[in-house]
Amino acid sequence: MLLGTVLVLLLLGGGPASAHAALRGADPADGSVVKTAPGAITLTFTESVGLLDDSFRVFDPDNRRVDTGEAGHADGRADTARIKLPAKLGTGTFTVAWRVVSEDSHPIAGAFTFSVGTPSATPPALPSTSVENPATGGLFNIGRCLAYVAAALLIGTAAFIAVCRPPDVRPLRRLLLAGWWALAGSTVFLLLLRGPYESGTGPTQALDPSGLARTLGTRPGLALVARLVLLAAVAAVLLWRRKALREGERPSRAALLTGAALAGCLALTWAAAEHASAGIQVPAAMTSTVLHLLAMAVWLGGLAALLTLFYRASVPSRVVGRFSQLAGLSVSVLVVTGVYQSWRGLGSVSALTDTTYGRILLAKLAAVTLLLIAGARSRRTVTRERTARNVTVEAVEVREEREARVPETVGGRAEGAADGRPVGRAAGTADAPAGGPPPSEKPRPPALGALTPAEDAQRRALRRSVLAEVVVSVVVLVFTTVLTGTLPGRAAAEAATAEQSAGLPVASVTTIPFVIGSGAPGVRGVSGKVQVTLDPGRVGDNGLQAVVYGPDGGFVSIPELRVSFSLPGQDIGPLDAKVGDRGGYWAADAVNLPLPGAWEMKVTVRVSETDQVSESERVEIGR
Repeated sequence: MLLGTVLVLLLLGGGPASAHAALRGADPADGSVVKTAPGAITLTFTESVGLLDDSFRVFDPDNRRVDTGEAGHADGRADTARIKLPAKLGTGTFTVAWRVVSEDSHPIAGAFTFSVGTPSATPPALPSTSVENPATGGLFNIGRCLAYVAAALLIGTAAFIAVCRPPDVRPLRRLLLAGWWALAGSTVFLLLLRGPYESGTGPTQALDPSGLARTLGTRPGLALVARLVLLAAVAAVLLWRRKALREGERPSRAALLTGAALAGCLALTWAAAEHASAGIQVPAAMTSTVLHLLAMAVWLGGLAALLTLFYRASVPSRVVGRFSQLAGLSVSVLVVTGVYQSWRGLGSVSALTDTTYGRILLAKLAAVTLLLIAGARSRRTVTRERTARNVTVEAVEVREEREARVPETVGGRAEGAADGRPVGRAAGTADAPAGGPPPSEKPRPPALGALTPAEDAQRRALRRSVLAEVVVSVVVLVFTTVLTGTLPGRAAAEAATAEQSAGLPVASVTTIPFVIGSGAPGVRGVSGKVQVTLDPGRVGDNGLQAVVYGPDGGFVSIPELRVSFSLPGQDIGPLDAKVGDRGGYWAADAVNLPLPGAWEMKVTVRVSETDQVSESERVEIGR
């Protein structure tokens, strides 16, 4: 049902991207050639990004690092990153490696090149753009998975005690404490690893004070600190209710409201720092994430509590029945919120199989299906046990009623009436006998699996199915952890589009060599090359800049330069670009190329009154 609903929603249409920033553009553009050194490098992303101390690394043509200023946002826009460059940058091909943190707390990185004047003869190799250190990333994912498990134990056990009201909660006290300590420890662990995780360094940098200080100033860091504060409040509530837990008292309304509020706030610390906090429909996504986490914790943590009681104490059937109803409600919430979050994360039907996020989601859906099958089996066992117990109770009531009836003698007293007891009571039942309950009391069903072999068999079957649920639930939590660190399918499509756009040079650069006068005997030829830049190199109006270089690679001035374009396949042209001398270079503000394809660009260079040459080169014009 979940998969089918997701497919229907995806077929209805998508929307803008959700979570994980992608590079939208760069200035200078990747692969571009600029005449003069730029004063700064500016990157534009699809959403807000956070900057690191080492967000930019710029290398010169000799692969030496360039001294740059501190990274910041351009014009106060959170979706940009800018670094200032030194005034005397030099010429050749420069390499830029960048790294930022997207709004949903996950780091992204990349690299590109641009050239000043002329490209280097040997382009430098791009530096590594690995998003994370493998050791740090693995440890960070382990910490996140442990945090999910701990939250399920803490919230789910507390909800089980409050709603199902087991008579003996002593075995569950240790489960509560284990959940609290595990969540507190994993939160501190994640807080320390947050800096190395974002910067892509090794786990040995976890204790670096500067990295920890920077983490405390970010939204994910503040969310982890808030989680620790909430856990301190949870500890205070547990101490307040310690005596009540020991004696099995029913929690008061104030305790229930306080616990529910703390559970909701704990779930919010995940929603505020993960995929739900960025992209489309943020308020709805965060609400859905909080409900999804709470339902997950109540169901899976309750399973762990029930399994603990099966092995440590007697479990009345009413406790199992209440948890069965609570689990059913949790599953309903999980399905509704899961459908929404799957639609929001995927964006298209093809993303289910074409993206890593979609494939992991399919694996998680398969695990959830197994979990539901095990849950349905447990529910059937509970229903059969309850039905059998009701039949037993009715049989006992009928037997007691028959034993309480004594035939009355016609015309006289019943036997036993001589001592003044009412007729119709069996002897020895007027006062509560020591051997049995008063007639007014109904027989109570014993604890699950405490009496008959059939009930004991049902208990063992229920214990096995609950154990299977717990095991599969751990697998589901592992898939959930991986999903939280994976680029959503909807964002992957946006990232591919943005990277394709950003990866193409904004300007199409073509270099055309020429030689004039070399054919006449005794005449020394004049050689050089013309570098023509079309911006953006696509259909429609393009800006054109042309620079003439001499044989030594320096700029030269010529009396005339003409540029024209033809599209032989469509019998279009020649179209005169009408370039003009702009004082050292030639340019035209608007050259209209109406169709995409392989255009022929003809350049005519005149170096004197009588000497000129024309050369042609193909230029690809995109859509």
